[in-house]
Amino acid sequence: MKQTKLGHQARKRFGQNFLEDQSVIDRIIQSIHPTPGDSLVEIGPGLGALTERLLEETSGKLDVVELDRDLIPILRTKFFNHEGFSIHEGDALKFDFNTLVKDKKPLRIVGNLPYNISTPLIFHLLALGKQVQDMHFMLQKEVVQRLSAQANEKHYGRLGIMAQFQCTVDYLFDVPPTAFNPPPKVDSAIVRLTPRANPLFAIKNQQDLETLVRTAFSQRRKTLRNTLKPLLTAEDIQAIGIDPTARPETVTLEGFALLANRYTDLQEA
Repeated sequence: MKQTKLGHQARKRFGQNFLEDQSVIDRIIQSIHPTPGDSLVEIGPGLGALTERLLEETSGKLDVVELDRDLIPILRTKFFNHEGFSIHEGDALKFDFNTLVKDKKPLRIVGNLPYNISTPLIFHLLALGKQVQDMHFMLQKEVVQRLSAQANEKHYGRLGIMAQFQCTVDYLFDVPPTAFNPPPKVDSAIVRLTPRANPLFAIKNQQDLETLVRTAFSQRRKTLRNTLKPLLTAEDIQAIGIDPTARPETVTLEGFALLANRYTDLQEA
């Protein structure tokens, strides 16, 4: 394990790759555009490279969630003079972010997310809904491609569909491995997720949508007629104007909304 300037060894089991490139940090700060009064939350601050800049921009108010207990004293020492700096030790996948909402002010969440937990963590955060103003994440480039993909594109699937139903997704820019210590073996990218004020399409039952999309992509090379057989017949699919012989990656967000609502109607009939 490679040792950092502060003597901490990046841990593979936590997926730690510490951002060190100041030009990349500058671009991230510009993209976030933090201001005093923001309810900012950083997930996985690491050694505090981005944390330091966030504190400067927000007049010293910041909540961070960190799993590695060896990093806690490093962060406390580095930012002891910021009274508004609060560390919450714990697993972000299990952390209740609602506890950080104060005065009904939605959270602005940022983080360099470990590649091994990025997808389940994004689903965990999407469940917060209107408690979040926006989210800016450093992710494996392929994950950002999946989040932002459209129908008929290679990376289109469950993650992007569920994210885009709930958020506008902006693929901001790529980050090379050389920006980190130790360098990861994959390229990274920055994405912005902004929860929608109003639904993209009317969904009668959110759980039914999640069930339908998950089922459709359980065997993505098969047709809708085959993958959705446990939920909808070919006739049900045809009835809403969608070809049952189509593959799931060709169905638009509106198409999935129609399929989900059809499934809900049949459940309630």
